[in-house]
Amino acid sequence: LADYAAEWKWDGIRIQIVGTGPKHGRQTRLYSRAGDDISGSFPEIAHAFSGHAVLDGELLVKGEFQGGEAASFNALQQRLGRKAVTTRMMEDFPAFVRLYDLLIEGEDDLRTLPWTDRRARLEAFAPTLDPDRFDLSQLIDAPDFPTLADIRAGARDAAIEGVMLKRRDSPYVAGRKAALWYKWKRDPLTADCVMMYAQRGHGKRSSFYSDYTFGCWTDDGELLPVGKAYSGFTDEELKWLDRFVRQNTVNRFGPVREVEKTLVLEVAFDSIHDSKRHKSGLAMRFPRIARIRKDKPAAEADTIEGLKKLVS
Repeated sequence: LADYAAEWKWDGIRIQIVGTGPKHGRQTRLYSRAGDDISGSFPEIAHAFSGHAVLDGELLVKGEFQGGEAASFNALQQRLGRKAVTTRMMEDFPAFVRLYDLLIEGEDDLRTLPWTDRRARLEAFAPTLDPDRFDLSQLIDAPDFPTLADIRAGARDAAIEGVMLKRRDSPYVAGRKAALWYKWKRDPLTADCVMMYAQRGHGKRSSFYSDYTFGCWTDDGELLPVGKAYSGFTDEELKWLDRFVRQNTVNRFGPVREVEKTLVLEVAFDSIHDSKRHKSGLAMRFPRIARIRKDKPAAEADTIEGLKKLVS
């Protein structure tokens, strides 16, 4: 840790804030990681920034019951992709940016400076911004990696994905450069679910049933969908799963096959949230197949009530 700084990896969307300041007409634009201009979807952020600078940060939504802290990604999704944003939407899901880095300040291009110098400039710059719309991503104080691992393992905040490790001497480099910054995601949660439906994949997987919808049991013995996954298994496991789907199909709905509710899949996921879109009332974040539980009877899979205890 003498060589690396540690900070939380927040679960929002990564953005750049580009402001021209009064000298150049006082314009502000927000850009996604893909380079899309998303200023219109988050006008309150663009209006709150009037500086001549370029910043890197995480776009988040405040949690209603978290004292203004970041809510889960599920809350942010209510704002994403909207071309027109109502006042009510901005009040119900107030956006803010947690700042990571300062790339340009005024006429100074800081990208070639080491991270420690940019961080010092950012810490001086951040207090000049609207505190309702901008705050500073805090560093994690740990004397060594074992301690940092313990801190990371205990993090179950709704908006924390894990830890970022950044070389203290690293410049700000475009793209994904190894040996400068590392993601250290928290260990996933897991649940035993029952396969319900399958659909063919795309590209190389177009001849295989590789996309699986799975569910958990209610107290009344009903199986309700809780997620869909199409990764995590090997090529050999894919062949086995495809064969299971074909041999255990009980119904067809266009490209989708309903299967016998007999196969248990251990599903890993980063977090789980309340959702009004699904009958189960739950939505998993980044689900993937961790294991095929051929040894476990479907009746012993996890329950909806059990999953609700993991909601963050």
